[in-house]
Amino acid sequence: MRYLPLTDADRADMLAVVGAQTIDDLFVDVPEHARLDGPIEGLPMHASELAVERKLSRMAGRNLAAGDAPFFLGCGAYRHHVPASVDHLIQRGEFLTSYTPYQPEIAQGTVQALFEFQTQVARLYGCDVANASMYDGSTACWEAIVMARRITRRGRAVLSAGLHPHYVSVCTTMARFTGDVLDTAVPELTEGAPGDDMARLLAAVDGDVSCVVVQNPNILGHVADLSELAARCHAKGALLIAVVTEPVALGAIRSPGEMGADIVVGEGQSIGVGLNFGGPYVGLFATRDKYVRQMPGRLAGETVDADGKRGFVLTLSTREQHIRREKATSNICTNSGLCALAFTIHMSLLGERGLRDLAALNHANAVQAADRLAKVPGVELISGPFFNEFTLKLSKEARPVIRALADDGILGGVSLGRLYPGVDALANGLVVAVTETVDEDDVTELADALEEALR
Repeated sequence: MRYLPLTDADRADMLAVVGAQTIDDLFVDVPEHARLDGPIEGLPMHASELAVERKLSRMAGRNLAAGDAPFFLGCGAYRHHVPASVDHLIQRGEFLTSYTPYQPEIAQGTVQALFEFQTQVARLYGCDVANASMYDGSTACWEAIVMARRITRRGRAVLSAGLHPHYVSVCTTMARFTGDVLDTAVPELTEGAPGDDMARLLAAVDGDVSCVVVQNPNILGHVADLSELAARCHAKGALLIAVVTEPVALGAIRSPGEMGADIVVGEGQSIGVGLNFGGPYVGLFATRDKYVRQMPGRLAGETVDADGKRGFVLTLSTREQHIRREKATSNICTNSGLCALAFTIHMSLLGERGLRDLAALNHANAVQAADRLAKVPGVELISGPFFNEFTLKLSKEARPVIRALADDGILGGVSLGRLYPGVDALANGLVVAVTETVDEDDVTELADALEEALR
């Protein structure tokens, strides 16, 4: 895109067209507390291109890449080994796009890949049907809440304390524009069921609730049985929405659909997509057949052509790019097609047996790491069933401990104080994720460094 400099007269003419007096008027919808009241402190007003390159290169050099350090970060974004063949295949010319094919008759390979992706997600989640991907897990969660409102015609959603706080934040922001009421809570570091507020959720479901949103495994790593909650929701005419941020877990635990969830959403990054310092991601979304016409996004389907040959089409495309905005089931239009393809290729390479083996390896590594870290003085393992992620309660505030570990070249986990600022009861909490990329030496290095930091 070319840069076209504007004169003051040009700017004045443009503002007049949109009915604004000043440039600041264009930002009235941004909350005042989120706006800058002046230049960013410490940032020069201008610099040469060379100076900017040098400065940014120095800043980038401070990053620790996943392969450069023992890596225990999780909480919704996980480091897994992605076969080199995944990257090779998605870069082929016929696949290298993130967009939906608007002329399926000349893009059969891409539409078939979306069809296979949907099939994989539906089987993984234990549901009847899945769409051809969403933007990411957090926006998929919000789309599920809106879908539940359309189905039940109720506007109150109950969110589990174990739901990722970033997902809660996205839903809270979007609810400001729709009038939905969100009943939220934060987790507690308790023995036996970390972050589990099942009793609260069961008691909260009444005739005014559209849905209950629960994450499994939850933000603290705890795995729960959702069957009783699903039955309670159905008895009251509400829907159960299950969120899965770590899809590899479904190679080891029962799928949400099997436990009665009506809508299952989540993040697909773990399979086929690297961390890449924060994206891109791919949202997964699946539901029951009877709700398919309320499902957001698009749906690829299988058919036969005039000659009886197998073909693929866009069966449902109920978003604003295809129909009138007010009739659309979703106005978040990016479908992350390239990441969906990466997911499909990686899942195809694994197969069902491979996914189960990968899940078993993750769990075994996590159990071994939890046992070792629980022996460190000043560390308490918050017990409860977990998959590849668990929570530690430290004798000190976790954030400075994590900073000290990072300075030593160890990415030791995610501080709950960072996820829940201002919640003192969670300040000493540390969430540790252990995948197949972690070995025994990594765990030993973390344990030794943690012991040093807690002295």
